[in-house]
Amino acid sequence: MSNRFFSHPILNSPYECPGRHWELDNQGQPTQNIIANRRRAEFITPIPKPRKRKKKDKQQEIVFDEGVGLSTIEQQYNQNDLINEVRRKVEIWRAWPNPSQWQVTPETQRLLQHWRSHEFAGVRPFFCQI
Repeated sequence: MSNRFFSHPILNSPYECPGRHWELDNQGQPTQNIIANRRRAEFITPIPKPRKRKKKDKQQEIVFDEGVGLSTIEQQYNQNDLINEVRRKVEIWRAWPNPSQWQVTPETQRLLQHWRSHEFAGVRPFFCQI
């Protein structure tokens, strides 16, 4: 049985917006299905424990549920949706056709127009750089 994920793991060009990704199961393993959109950033970051207090009476800690059921008294987690929100706003900003709407300096405006439209013969900037 061939495993398409391991024989061809890279689906997108570094010069274009990611347009598809490998589907992963609940354990983070590839399902061999390709999804036709950019993967959401779904990082779950640990929340550091508070510093130890000198007082003997310890206040009861509240466990905040991150929505996946991972958090416990011993270790709490937080879903980080900031990356997805930044990606969404940058996508909207990139779609503005009028350079006067970009709210950048004239020099940056000139560079962005050049990078977005110039036919590079050699090394060209990656999608994430533009």
